[in-house]
Amino acid sequence: MQYDNGGELLVAHLESLGIDTVFGIVSVHNLPLVEAVDRHLRFVPVRHEATAVNAADGYGRARGSIGCALTSTGTGAGNAAGSLIEALSAGTAVLHVTGQVESHYLGSGRGFIHETKDQLGMLSAVSTYAATVTSARDAGRVLREASAAALATPGGPASVEWPIDLQYAAQEDAGEAVPSGEAPSPDAAELAAAQALLAKSRRPLIWAGGGARHARAELAALLEATGAGLLSSNSGRGSVPEDHPLVIGNFATNPAARALLADADVLVTIGTHFRSNETADYNLKLPEAHIQIDADAAALGRVYPVRHALHAEAAAVLPALTGAAVRADADWSARVTAVRHEVRAALHEDIGPQAALCDALAAALPRGAVVARDVTIPSSSWGNRLLPMHDPRANVFPRGGGIGQGLGMGIGAALARPDEPTVVIAGDGGLAVHFGELLTVAQERPRLTLIVFNDGGYGVLRNMQDKYGERRSGVDLFTPDFGPLAAACALPYARIAAPEEATPVLEAALASDGPTLVEVDLTALGPMKNPFTPPVKIPTS
Repeated sequence: MQYDNGGELLVAHLESLGIDTVFGIVSVHNLPLVEAVDRHLRFVPVRHEATAVNAADGYGRARGSIGCALTSTGTGAGNAAGSLIEALSAGTAVLHVTGQVESHYLGSGRGFIHETKDQLGMLSAVSTYAATVTSARDAGRVLREASAAALATPGGPASVEWPIDLQYAAQEDAGEAVPSGEAPSPDAAELAAAQALLAKSRRPLIWAGGGARHARAELAALLEATGAGLLSSNSGRGSVPEDHPLVIGNFATNPAARALLADADVLVTIGTHFRSNETADYNLKLPEAHIQIDADAAALGRVYPVRHALHAEAAAVLPALTGAAVRADADWSARVTAVRHEVRAALHEDIGPQAALCDALAAALPRGAVVARDVTIPSSSWGNRLLPMHDPRANVFPRGGGIGQGLGMGIGAALARPDEPTVVIAGDGGLAVHFGELLTVAQERPRLTLIVFNDGGYGVLRNMQDKYGERRSGVDLFTPDFGPLAAACALPYARIAAPEEATPVLEAALASDGPTLVEVDLTALGPMKNPFTPPVKIPTS
């Protein structure tokens, strides 16, 4: 195939991936790409390159596929790096196409405008794949290789730097297919031993991580066959809808869940990283009879000892375990359901007046609608646990823990699924990182409800300093008046200052066919019963 320029080639490639919306910032070093996308698809001009990647990431997560971000070279590519780290941490598929200086000057170090030293090295450090387009004949191949790497397991962002002269050049694409890697296959003896172990189990538990997202039916079948309890990491939430009576959820460190783990006679874990914040800094004890399934061989036994390691895609190996499984003792399944209710009731009580917001969102949101969460107290305390998830594509949050990324992810998700409401939960501190994206929301008018929990600063760190220290440092921030701010951005605004206001305000916002900024005045609403502090170690004398 021949194309007039690189932009036309890029559009053809994006269409082959089913991508209809691209996020980025126009530059002299990506102009042919942006112009072609804008002619044929939808180009969303975000206000910062980090948001371009976050939005592409959220778009891909909400669709269960891949998103695309366009940035400029040099500083623009550097601005994207932090959000590429998030996609790398999460293993989510993002195609990041960035400009580059003219190929004749590439690597000359003469200070060509927008040039930076070893941009490819920087991109390689924060991407699962990174390459340079070196001719107008190989751009198509590079784009296909990048997309395949992003979509593979364990996946992540793929970055392509494209010299500007080669973007303008006519393209000739041979259309050669990218070789696909072989799917991992578990050792037959290990699988047989795992089947035998599960066949003897009467008190089984399952732990679903992000790798379970692509094995939803298979996981549900195993759960039904065993009557096991289902714990999850944050990434695995929604793999089985969280209103299922056997789903405990993201509560592994809760005392009642720890007691279940202590009494379980087998644990099957599926595609989880056992992150420090989900294992009490690795102090959580797991059963010795541990069957671990992961498509990433390096993950097997990396954090916890494993009796039977199954190197495989979850969807491929779970049916073999289901076929060998027997039903758990009835009192064990009943205990699982009791723990499910116990942990939720305790958290509902702990969050005090914020429970009204959680309840209102759960009631008003359509089943499976996206809830994008930034790193903030409401997200970390109840948004990541108590607010129910029924579909892993609805579970959008920064898995790497970086603040300020939630709004960008929410913008991408909202534009990926325009026919249903999207919610973003953010704090005033995190939102301030990318205030400029309020202008993107105002311009694009997605069906997005942005809920800003305003406590005048970084509440998580403030709580830590109040608990462990003698003074506060860097946590109390100037906060704008959100009403006039919303008006300046032509955004509808509402305020919640009491629990009884949560339902009417959120119902109205979610029923809207456009954006709304909802401020939650935490000072007026009142404090949680137990202030939230993150599960990190603080050395004390």
